[in-house]
Amino acid sequence: MRAKVHVFLKPGVLDVQGKAVEAALHGLGWGHVEGVRVGKTIEFDLKGKDAAETEREVKDMSEKRLANPALESYRVEVA
Repeated sequence: MRAKVHVFLKPGVLDVQGKAVEAALHGLGWGHVEGVRVGKTIEFDLKGKDAAETEREVKDMSEKRLANPALESYRVEVA
């Protein structure tokens, strides 16, 4: 199974990278761009599990290691 975890800072947490990207886009003439948020995607394969079990396991990994639940939210995709 292939898992993807998308991690972003929670709303209300200052996203310094997002602000820098937004400022750069404004500087290049795209002043209408707003609310830029920068995140990360983590992809990996897991062997020998069904989809429901894999999704539970990846959510557990995300809570314990891949995301900081105090500051970040995440979304899991399993295929």
